[in-house]
Formats: sequence, structure tokens, C-alpha cells
Amino acid sequence: MKRRKELAIDISDHVLAPSRKSNKKIIASIQYLSKLFIMPDTPDKFIEFGDALLVMIREFFQEQGGIHSEISLPDLAKIFSSIDPPTDPELIVDVLYEIKEKVIRHSVKVGNPFYIGHMTSAIPYFMILIEMVIAALNQNQVKIETARASTFVEREFVAWIHQLVFQRSRPFYRRAIENPEIALGNVTVDGTLANLTALWVAREKAFPPGRSFAGVRKDGMAAALAHHGYSSAAVLVSQLAHYSLDKSMDVLGLGSRSLVRVPVNTDNQIDCAKLRRTIADLQKKNVKIMTIVGIAGTTETGNIDDLKELREIATECGAHYHVDAAWGGATLLAHRYRHLLDGIDRADSVAMDTHKLFYTPMSMGLVLFRNERDLMRVKYTASYVIRKSSVDQGRFTLEGSRKFDVLKPWAALKVFGTDGFQILFDHAFNLTADLNQLITASPNFEVLNNPQLFIHVSRFAPQDVQNAIERLRARAKKNGTAAAARKKLHEINELLNTLNTELHRAIRAEDSTFVSRTTLTTTRYAPQPIVVLRSITVNPLTTRSILEEILAKQEKMGLRLYTRTYKNRFDKLLK
Repeated sequence: MKRRKELAIDISDHVLAPSRKSNKKIIASIQYLSKLFIMPDTPDKFIEFGDALLVMIREFFQEQGGIHSEISLPDLAKIFSSIDPPTDPELIVDVLYEIKEKVIRHSVKVGNPFYIGHMTSAIPYFMILIEMVIAALNQNQVKIETARASTFVEREFVAWIHQLVFQRSRPFYRRAIENPEIALGNVTVDGTLANLTALWVAREKAFPPGRSFAGVRKDGMAAALAHHGYSSAAVLVSQLAHYSLDKSMDVLGLGSRSLVRVPVNTDNQIDCAKLRRTIADLQKKNVKIMTIVGIAGTTETGNIDDLKELREIATECGAHYHVDAAWGGATLLAHRYRHLLDGIDRADSVAMDTHKLFYTPMSMGLVLFRNERDLMRVKYTASYVIRKSSVDQGRFTLEGSRKFDVLKPWAALKVFGTDGFQILFDHAFNLTADLNQLITASPNFEVLNNPQLFIHVSRFAPQDVQNAIERLRARAKKNGTAAAARKKLHEINELLNTLNTELHRAIRAEDSTFVSRTTLTTTRYAPQPIVVLRSITVNPLTTRSILEEILAKQEKMGLRLYTRTYKNRFDKLLK
């Protein structure tokens, strides 16, 4: 311990808090460069630079000021505008200084408890250590020759989450957990690749090989449709589905127009009656219903589709049933909230993101299949890697080389346990209820969704404007005044859209708090697009008092804008 203490004192001025670059000239040679690849004889160098890195990160989080640095985006772009790659080597300490000054200083404080605008939140500090282990081991999950223990860590984690979702028997998991002949699912780089993998499998199931047809993978979609006698194929989703599904349709050769978005009900859930009518219309046109997609946590509003009824509909039309649970899937870790995702165990496939509610760093997705042999439909092999007789995870993944990212959620589950996640989700649900209560009680904000999974949308609407809106909504239901009232209501909403857009810009400029902004066509003013402020309440460091402070600041900014710029415009509209 004495040596460690002396070292910290010894290097503090030069490594722990570098104040300038040394600009020391380094002569490139194989002798110098090879030293960078050899493990040091003692841990001192790791300790020095590890200390330097951790101190810089700690300073970043303790730094007073806004969520973003004050630099403008054009000026930030100029910092990284060199068009020539570096030629001369530099000291590690000099590169660390540059990272500190150019990167860390201008990064977004997404872990700040006043930052409640996106699904990116605070992460536990031990994740920094786990990332160091991942980098140091540098395992490649494509093949067991480059991922010996980590292959089995991955299979174990996949089995844990598969059991949470599909709840098959314990004997099944004992047989399946390390059986190389089957695959319960894949680890992917993110939810986009998880959704793509699920639709890839669904496509193969919808258009299996036949006598004169070698399968979609070999003959393509045109041959698949001709062989099976369909005019086209369709994937049906809620209008609030994530745009990754559009990209998946594009990549799979189905075309984004074949992604059919179905309207939602007043709770932002897919309207199952309209879904059934849409299916019937498509079938009359000889369209193959390839997949029905349910959402367990819509990206913009955090709502959950009726997963049980969607299973019934998928069965009726013979479609693969996929659930995009990138946001909400992790809540299955807490038994108390399993009912929210009732029916997910009957899905054919489920996608999740661990960098969201597993509280791990960016990024990792997961796709699971109820039938452990579904992934065999997309199995690939190669002579130099993932050979036919291998037990490699890469046989079933769209990606080739992959990091050992699964260590992050694996470690999170070990450290927190399901009991710990229960506490984290209790806190998040309490925060959601607190925010809903605070905004409902505010005379100058209007709640615009029924939050189910930690996402709250509202807009700033001064009380006198809200009173006028209610009068107009009442008149819009009466004969003789309905058309004029609807026109006036539309104009007021347009002006409120402009006000809320400007308010959001003011919030970003003030920079002590942050919520995001989106435009919804699914509020009570549907189909008119409404600009809303979107808050996400999952940061364990956020408290009710912080939410009160955020709301008070944003209300003050909104009223200032309204009084100075917008009140006269609303008064003219309301005459």
C-alpha cells in the first residue's frame, strides 16, 4: 500500500491531472512500438494511466455547469477538422490530455439526474471496470477459438433471459444452456440488429424451400413469391413502431412499403380491430402476412401493445409473432411488473436492449426465439471459421466479429440480482407517477399520454389557452359551430407547437435541465401533429425534488416566452 501511495503522489502533477501536452518528440521504431503491446512487468503503468483516466472522468462528472459544454457545434466541428491522419507517434499521456480537452470536456452528461430527455441514463461505476476487462481480454465472440470462456458466459446469459421471457421448464434449460446444436437466441450490437435478425428468421419461415425453390437466401424474394404464389409480403406494426423495422425491411429486400403501420388507440397501443381489418384487406390482395410485431414500450410514449391478443391474431393469419421489447423487456427481471408484459411468453421472438433498462453502457441487443431451432434457418458456416462441426456462436449471427459485450449485463445481474432490479424499477415507476402528478397539478402544462413504462409526454400550454381549448372542444361537438371551432383549435395547436419548439430551444440553451422533443399524431388532437416535451424517468439518481426543480424552471421559461412573444398572438386568435 505504501508503494501505491507514493506512486500516486509522485505522478499527480504529470499524469493524474495533465494540464498541458508535453509535445515530446517520439521516434517511431519497432522497439518503441512493441513495448506498447507487451504487458508491463509491474502494474505501475496501468495504475498511472488508469488513475489518469479515472480522475479525468471523475472531474467531468463533478464539474459545475451545464449538461453540455458551452461550445457551439460549428466550433466543436473545427476542433476535429484535421484532414490528415497523424504521422508521428505521441506519448500516451499527451493523447490522454487531448482526450480530456477535446472529447471529455465536450461530452454530454447523460448521467446527470437533471437529464431526463433520453433512454440513456446513469450507469453504475463498476461498468467502467467491466469495460476495461472486455478491452483487455479482447475476445471475439464469433468463434470459440477466440472466445473460450466468454462463449459460455454468453450462452448462460441468453438462457437466463430466455427463461425470464418464455418460462419453459427447468429440465429444458438444463439441456439447452450449453447444447451447441441449438440456439436460444443471439447477442447483437443493438436492438436494430435484434429486430433485423427476428425478421430474417420470419422471412425464412414464411418462404421455406421447395422442389424448384432453393430458399430466399439463394434464390431471392422474387423467386420466393413466385414459388409460393403471393403478390408480396407484409409486416404489420403499430404506427409508433421503431424506425429500425423500416431499415430491416429495406435490408431484407422486402421494401419499407411492405411495413404496414396500423393506427393506435387512445392509449398508444395498436388498434387490434383495425389490425384485423388491415390483414383481411391485404389477404384479399394475395399478400403474405409474414410477421405481426407487438411493442413492449414504444420509443416515444412508453406504451405496451396488447401482447396476448396479438398472439391470437398472428396465429389466425399464420404469421411469425415478434415482440420489440428493446425498451420494456428488462422489467421482466422484476416479478412485480411481469403482468405489464402479459403474453410476451407466447411470442415467437423477442428483441431487447441491455444498454437501456439493464443499466449497462452502450451498446448491446438481444434476440430470443421461443423455438430453439428457429435460428437454424439462418445458419452460416465458413471453412476458416464457424465450421459445420463447430460450436461457435457465429454460426447464427448476422454480425461476424463481436466484442464480449455480454459481460456487462451478465455482471449487472450478478451485482444487482433480480432483487436489486426490483428496487431500481420501483424507483423508476415512482418517479413516473411523481412526474405525472406534478405535471397534472401544474396549470400551465398539459399531459398528453398515459405513461406505462417510464416515458411521459406533455406540452407547455398556459392556463388561459387550455381553458380556451376546452371551450373549443365543446363547441366542436355541436352542430353549427363544429367546423369553425375545429379550425380555430387547429390554429391554436399550431401556435402551441411553435411555442413548445421555442421553449425546448430555450431549455437547451439554459442547459441546467434537459427533456427531449418529438411530434406525435396520436394525442387527443389526432390526427393533427402535436409538438410535445418527452421525459424519461429511469435515472436512479433523479428524485422527486429534482423533478419539481426541472418543472419549475421550465414553467418559468415557458411563461416568460408566452408573456413576451406569444400572448398577443393567442389573444388575437381567441377573439
